[in-house]
Amino acid sequence: MEKDDLKKATKCVVIGGSAGSIKPLLQILSKLKASLDFPVIVILHRKNDPRSSLETLLNNGCALPVKEGEDKETLKNGIVYVAPSDYHLLIENDHSLSLDASEKVLWSRPSIDVTFLSAAEVYKKNLLGILLSGANNDGSVGLERIKNMGGKTVVQSPDNAEMPAMPLSAINIFKPDYVLKDSEIAAVINRFK
Repeated sequence: MEKDDLKKATKCVVIGGSAGSIKPLLQILSKLKASLDFPVIVILHRKNDPRSSLETLLNNGCALPVKEGEDKETLKNGIVYVAPSDYHLLIENDHSLSLDASEKVLWSRPSIDVTFLSAAEVYKKNLLGILLSGANNDGSVGLERIKNMGGKTVVQSPDNAEMPAMPLSAINIFKPDYVLKDSEIAAVINRFK
């Protein structure tokens, strides 16, 4: 197998959320198989607080290690990476992370769209994008791009979301592959091949 073929076969999952997404995210992570052979990247809107315990919170009950993504870090399979507060997280062609402190997008840094758009360009059809609860429309454009590049898309059901604006925004601009309750999303990740 050529090196380029191997790169094309590499898979990734990106999960974005904002207000009301911690509870569904904890449920999803707790149900992930320890044998996942791709990285999972989480982008949450959060305050820039050095005392944040988000990484510790997400590690509880997750069979995979959870860590904050670092600049120039190469993604590894079976690890959940969390976008650090106050930085946009991009995925480079060599499957490394890049942190960017440019302007906020839709009042947010990290921006879900920024990560989703960069991931779509790198992983194309081998990407699964998931959009959870939130109060604005960040993530909708990026999730649509994932779908247009051949990837799979999941939106948390607005009826099941604490803050339905974000899932509704995505549903209003394109037809996601799945609209699911938070309790059903982990099964899609575990089956992603």
